[in-house]
Amino acid sequence: MTRAVVFAYHDVGCRCLEVLLARGIEVPLVVTHEDSPGENIWFGSVAALARSRGLPIATPEDANESSFVAKVRELRPDFIFSFYYRSMLRKELLSVAPGFNMHGSLLPKYRGRVPVNWAIVQGEIETGATLHEMVEKPDAGRIVDQEAVPILPDDQAVDVFRKVTGAAERVLVRSLPSLIAGTAVLRVQDLSKGSYFGGRKPEDGRIDWRESAKRIHDLVRAVAPPYPGAFTQIEGKRLRVLRTRTLPRRAPARPTAFLQVENDRVLAACVDGGSLELLETELDGKALSAQEFAHRIGARRVLLS
Repeated sequence: MTRAVVFAYHDVGCRCLEVLLARGIEVPLVVTHEDSPGENIWFGSVAALARSRGLPIATPEDANESSFVAKVRELRPDFIFSFYYRSMLRKELLSVAPGFNMHGSLLPKYRGRVPVNWAIVQGEIETGATLHEMVEKPDAGRIVDQEAVPILPDDQAVDVFRKVTGAAERVLVRSLPSLIAGTAVLRVQDLSKGSYFGGRKPEDGRIDWRESAKRIHDLVRAVAPPYPGAFTQIEGKRLRVLRTRTLPRRAPARPTAFLQVENDRVLAACVDGGSLELLETELDGKALSAQEFAHRIGARRVLLS
């Protein structure tokens, strides 16, 4: 029977672990993370799934520490899989058995952290899931298989992440037979055609009103809840902009962006001449309906900077 030690977290971790179990892979150890108390845990629990299947679990602070690597080696796995595990697996651990990682982009594009969010921020119209060989350099190993999914104009990050999760499951199902048989044909990545992005912080959701309407709309949907959300300051108060819609009309470029009300709708007139309708907002921590926001602004133009 094929044995695999699985490093996993998040929804992709759950779905891919289930694929291995459904295909008869023996999993002598599931390595995952303790949930962070300060994080919004909106996704599935790999630890809970593993417990429900009677699988041994480990949550090491450093999976690359020599004593933990020795523990993994003693299990004599045929494969090491990483499914949205948040830490890099280093050389000593990868020497135990062939290692493969499921990444949430169409490599070599969007190597690195939070690839779904970055793809939306950058205005991409597709992304996907890629199963690749693990090497010391992040997300740089040879590709086993990948599958694209569309990013629609109003998709939020959580919508795209669900699509990527489905693609990850299908890629793993397709790839397992050839990996187990040793017949998989791996494709070398051309990293010059890709990109690497680091992690994102809540502060990265600050709206830059010097950007175009589309760029602002892309930021809003890339960080919309359950992520921290886009935000700005208006009249000394923090405004979270949780959902927007781009409007088809165009106007001449403006020196500055501003908010105004039209027919009980709050619109952001952007510097490129484009406009956004603000559909969901929160002012100083309190949800604000479009009608309430429109009443608050009235006939004024509120400058945005």
